[in-house]
Amino acid sequence: MTDLSEMVSVRYMVDDVEKAVDFYTAFLDFKVLNSFVPAFADVARGRLRLLLSGPASSAGRPMPDGAKPGPGGWNRIHLIVDDIDDQVARLRDAGATFRNAILEGPGGRQVLLQDPSGNVVELFQPAAFNPPR
Repeated sequence: MTDLSEMVSVRYMVDDVEKAVDFYTAFLDFKVLNSFVPAFADVARGRLRLLLSGPASSAGRPMPDGAKPGPGGWNRIHLIVDDIDDQVARLRDAGATFRNAILEGPGGRQVLLQDPSGNVVELFQPAAFNPPR
């Protein structure tokens, strides 16, 4: 059994819990922990637990001021990959949507993948580590 106290949990609001579960399990190798479709499911990859909350979940209820929680935005989970070019090609072939092309910086290469509700997943390939001499 998974010890939830040893995991990092992130909640994403999603439009469709079933589509979100399919996306994370098929595209990014997450495993289903619990499924209460259509309201909620949680999936895990390593020590990351992703809570997928739909409009019917308690997390989807309006705030006292009437604001409704919703998906999207720029906060994101960050997944390390060994070969970003291979991952992007595989995901594009499977029909995944990206917000940008692969970007390169001093720390590595990254791209922003979008789940079916518009939440962002960053795929990141670290640069080779070259310690100073």
